[in-house]
Parts: sequence; structure tokens; C-alpha cells
Amino acid sequence: MGVTFIGDYACKADSKWRVVVPSSFRKAMTVAGQAVFVLRRNMFDKCVDMYPLSEWERMVERLRERLNPFDAKHAAFLREFFRGTQEVEMDANGRVLLPRRVMEEAGIGKEMVMAAQDKVLQVWDAGKYEEVAMGAEELGRLAGEVFRTEG
Repeated sequence: MGVTFIGDYACKADSKWRVVVPSSFRKAMTVAGQAVFVLRRNMFDKCVDMYPLSEWERMVERLRERLNPFDAKHAAFLREFFRGTQEVEMDANGRVLLPRRVMEEAGIGKEMVMAAQDKVLQVWDAGKYEEVAMGAEELGRLAGEVFRTEG
């Protein structure tokens, strides 16, 4: 069963870089029978993506279908795609231990936001998350492009 996340929540890491996963996200993971995330830096923004393990495995399977490991460009893509990935597991208290190196490389401090992106969570530095917010006019224009019908 897949996981769908909704919402965004301010979070704070403790001195060991443990952070409590917001209750609605924990609930979604529990309903799906999952407790493991795969973390990787986002390809486009200064944030970290947290994939439920099952979603990560689906994405990797799609990559395997499309890429030839004996093609130099494909091999380079795979190397970079997997660079710095980490598996983390929620503990009994609903916390995950975020790797300090991964967070620092993405510019994320201990004050952070966990934001839903459908099947993936994104971890943002709290200040940066506010900076990248779209205004209503821009969001409306983009929605018009995304939902434009042909006819």
C-alpha cells in the first residue's frame, strides 16, 4: 500500500539530530506498515527528500527499467543519484536520526520544516522554506499551465 502525505510542519532537531516525525506523517507510515525512509538530497532545491522505503524501491525499479548500467552517461547518473543516500528508521517514539552531514550539505539547520510532496516528504531549513513560497498570482499562473486542456 502506498503512502500519501499531507501538510507541512515546523520541527526541531535535538543535539543528536533526532527529529520527531509529525503525527500525521507517522500515522500515514503506520497505516502503510512502514517505518523506514530513504533520504537523498533533492536534485533541484536545497532540501532533503525522505522517501518511504516502498516508494524508494518503486522509483529505483522504474530507473532500472529505463537505464543501461553499461552506458557511461547512465552509469554517471546512477552514481550521482545514489550519492549520499541514507536509510533511517523511525524509533518507538516516532523519531528519526537525520545524518548531520546530509543536513549540513543541504543547508538545513536544526529549525526545519517537514513538508508533504504527495508520496515523499521534504525536509527544509525553516527560513529557506519561507523564501521559496510562491505568491498566489504565480501559483495561479502555474496551475493554469499544469491543468491546461488541449482542444
